[in-house]
Amino acid sequence: MDKRRDIAREIARRYCTLTPQGISTLAELLVPFKVFKGGKLLQEGDTCKYMYYVDKGMVRQFYYKSGRDVTEHFSYEGRIVICIESFLKQNPSRLIVEALENSLLFGIPHDELLTLVETDKEMAQLYRRILEHALISSQEHADSQRFENATERYVRLLKSKPEIILRAPMVHVASFLQMTPETLSRVRSSHAD
Repeated sequence: MDKRRDIAREIARRYCTLTPQGISTLAELLVPFKVFKGGKLLQEGDTCKYMYYVDKGMVRQFYYKSGRDVTEHFSYEGRIVICIESFLKQNPSRLIVEALENSLLFGIPHDELLTLVETDKEMAQLYRRILEHALISSQEHADSQRFENATERYVRLLKSKPEIILRAPMVHVASFLQMTPETLSRVRSSHAD
């Protein structure tokens, strides 16, 4: 329980201040998941029954399009990973969540969380803040894809989330930035000068 309480404190620190009772309530919800590098936390067609907090490691969300995989999102220590549409609707996901490193995550179960949200103002506020953060992050990424050129997208990622460039395979980084690995290599080379 101590580890879960520590994780609950971290989640509260990042998303919304909780009272000691709120920390305890959240800690009781948390379910640990260990996923080895290359393992899948969520397969296409599975329903996302948890939002996950990454304690250790890195995961990516991706999907297949025209026979190739497209990286949509990376999460690493201190970040939440959630397949929003599947989680909210409790429908099968078209996304896959894969561990890029051996990873330890703590899941917040959908059904238990939503039951608490009905009666617990702290849990309702935490839930809202996590969803707000996820939606804003998704919108910022979509805007970057729409309005920035390849170099601007790379520089934004380098400044805002350098962990991704340092730790994720470049083929996945290129996919995330919507460029070929060759274009990413050229952008990285020109930016290094």
